[in-house]
Amino acid sequence: MRHDLTHDAEGGTSTPMLLARSHHASVRSLERYARPGVDAVARHVAERDPAARRRR
Repeated sequence: MRHDLTHDAEGGTSTPMLLARSHHASVRSLERYARPGVDAVARHVAERDPAARRRR
């Protein structure tokens, strides 16, 4: 399940959906299993950067 949750988190799945899918009661417990990698975090930030969106 850890692998699937990580991929879902990297893909942008919302925290409430990750919690529901994993049956965790808190974000703190979910953190152990949904661990997006550095590349996924960088991609997420770049996609949401207002300056980058204006350049498109």
